[in-house]
Amino acid sequence: MRVDGKTLALRTIEREDMYRLWHLKYGEENPEWKKWDAPYFPHNRIDFEAFQTQTEVRLSADDVPSMLIMESEGQIIGIVSYYWEDRPSLWLELGITIYSPKHWSGGYGTEALTLWINYLFGAMPLVRVGLTTWSGNNRMIRCAEKLGMTMEARIRKVRLYNGEYYDSIRMGILREEWEGR
Repeated sequence: MRVDGKTLALRTIEREDMYRLWHLKYGEENPEWKKWDAPYFPHNRIDFEAFQTQTEVRLSADDVPSMLIMESEGQIIGIVSYYWEDRPSLWLELGITIYSPKHWSGGYGTEALTLWINYLFGAMPLVRVGLTTWSGNNRMIRCAEKLGMTMEARIRKVRLYNGEYYDSIRMGILREEWEGR
């Protein structure tokens, strides 16, 4: 499966992508991207075989792929994903990780999430799509706002990072809002 945009594509993860994805995620002990992607959770490195097994299990769990590669100019730059907060009510949360700082603040995240949300609303009978971030990740909040997402919850001072408390931020968009943009 492949969804093409102007500057990037989202595509299915293939077996030959596994080592590159593992290296992007676990190749450095303290990667720069982790400072923005839930840095209050530990980044526990796993070996390649465990990563490959976990990824294959996750990819086979649903009819609609729960994770796709973000590719620009033939290079893997990140992933988009989703998980079920509550599957019976179709409460889905999405995520994005752009590994390389050179691809930050260049519109890649906005484009990738636009493609991803379009795909998810087209592939599933969802009423709403949401994302959760933290108040220290202003780029993610701005991206969600550009997509038309509404801040639905701010849980104050629940994320501790480097000795400072941050808020947990929940944002979302309803199908009719997305389609009416």
